[in-house]
Amino acid sequence: MVLALFNRTRHAFVEPPATEPWPELGETWMPEGVTVVERHWNQAMSAIVLVYSADVSSYHHVVACLGCHFSAAKDPESLYGSGLKLTDASRIATEHATRCRALSRAIPDRPDDDTAREQLRKLTLSWQRKSDKVQIMLSDFDVHRLTLQRSNGWIEAELQQLAVDRPDVFVVQRSDYDHTTFYYYVVPPSES
Repeated sequence: MVLALFNRTRHAFVEPPATEPWPELGETWMPEGVTVVERHWNQAMSAIVLVYSADVSSYHHVVACLGCHFSAAKDPESLYGSGLKLTDASRIATEHATRCRALSRAIPDRPDDDTAREQLRKLTLSWQRKSDKVQIMLSDFDVHRLTLQRSNGWIEAELQQLAVDRPDVFVVQRSDYDHTTFYYYVVPPSES
């Protein structure tokens, strides 16, 4: 009988744990185009700070506050301009959550396609220009993902359509280094 107890095999199905609801709102929120990795919450003032990633590899992260519009895609203490690793993003989010005095806003509604398209075009065509051509990569839109709430594929398709609609100011070129990645260049309008 003792051997029978030890020879039993487990057949019970183990379900993955459900995503925990936000304690401050009682629900979960995963906008399209991002993976929310961490949520930081300041109980005293209810500031909600998200750490999310928009790329498939989840190597670069963005910190965004839902109360005061703070966002960071690079570490201000770093000498190099590379993206945020999770440990750095978590540190920045914790620091901001403890200092932020803004009350949390409601979860942003997902804009319809026309509104998101207009936001994307406005961001793209108002990009700061320091030279004749400015390279814009898909990762440059990561800090705007909570307002756009769109996938990489949707953003790429809209940028390609923008190049068709406005070839005088926006072109799409393939990278010389990586033939699978598109790079987008804003071309200043010609003076005529």
